[in-house]
Amino acid sequence: MTTTYAAITGWGKCMPPAVLTNEDLSTFLDTNDEWITSRTGMKERRVSHVSAMDLAATAAARALACAGLDAKDVDLIVYGSTSYEEQAPNSASGVQVLLGAANAAAMDVNTACTSFLYGLSSATGMIRTGMVRNAVVIGVELVSKYMDWSNRNVAVLFGDGAAAVVLQATDREEGVLGSVLGCDADGRAALRIRGFGCGYANRGIMYGDTLWDFDGPQIFKRAVKGMSEASAKVMAKCGVTAEQVDLCIPHQANLRIIEGVAKYAGVPMEKVMLTVQRYGNMSAATVPVALVEALEEGRIRSNATLLMPAFGAGLTFCSLVVKWGERITPLGESPRELPPLTKTALEMVNEIRAGQDPHGRSVNGLKSLVFAESAPA
Repeated sequence: MTTTYAAITGWGKCMPPAVLTNEDLSTFLDTNDEWITSRTGMKERRVSHVSAMDLAATAAARALACAGLDAKDVDLIVYGSTSYEEQAPNSASGVQVLLGAANAAAMDVNTACTSFLYGLSSATGMIRTGMVRNAVVIGVELVSKYMDWSNRNVAVLFGDGAAAVVLQATDREEGVLGSVLGCDADGRAALRIRGFGCGYANRGIMYGDTLWDFDGPQIFKRAVKGMSEASAKVMAKCGVTAEQVDLCIPHQANLRIIEGVAKYAGVPMEKVMLTVQRYGNMSAATVPVALVEALEEGRIRSNATLLMPAFGAGLTFCSLVVKWGERITPLGESPRELPPLTKTALEMVNEIRAGQDPHGRSVNGLKSLVFAESAPA
């Protein structure tokens, strides 16, 4: 009996052109380039002038062109993110419309920063069981719209971006060979975004008005442990040694966390793909963007073995072993582009900081609430 695998046959990214530097952040936060770089490894990040669905659809269109697959032939769209235009309908259905993928099923996956890899595992399982023949899996975030820009601990970390891959059924042993997914839920309070969700409904709070709980030391410790243990388990599961890993493509949360995970996994830093210095933490988009850039930079060869660990709020964690196929160049290119940029990243952030919606109404209701009794656990 022939075994079915889910090969990655297309890839594409969509990075907003507006760059927010450490120097830009220092104009409204008590920080500087040395403080940010020494703690995170980050120098800049992107701020989007379009919606998350626009970023996602552009990345997906480029991935489909790369794979030589028409949108009408897509069976499944998976939208991995914490950034949604609306609670309902889901964002994957919006991407379906933007792509013209009328025959595709559409679902959102929200496991925070691990959303792309959880989505990749889910779509792979559907293909391997014959439920679908192909899928587009997206990792996208528009964190700038709901960032608490007054909180230095988080405002310096996050950025916007998107990337996508196409999966297609094959009898070749490639694609995701093994996944280890988990959740260190005892630590879920270490990272929480307060301000949207049912617990805050009907309290006069507008979307984007948030307070972030962010326990850096706890997150660091639990992230390194979760990703390291998941990586050890998935490598053992797949019979892969650290020496056989050609490239590690981790979640780009913080350079120090990446270094810790690489050390425990036994993978030297010269075999680790880094984008954290250019883009910061793009949550669900970090791993797929790093994957696309590794291909663009020639760091992934034919039949390479890849290790992809990540962690996110929850605290979810995972690690995947991926076997690359023969092709490392696109079959085609998409003409899809973002509309022209009319404002700088700093100008857009300052507008968000002003606490106004498009009609100029104040949206600072959350800051006036006392959370001791009302915040969900």
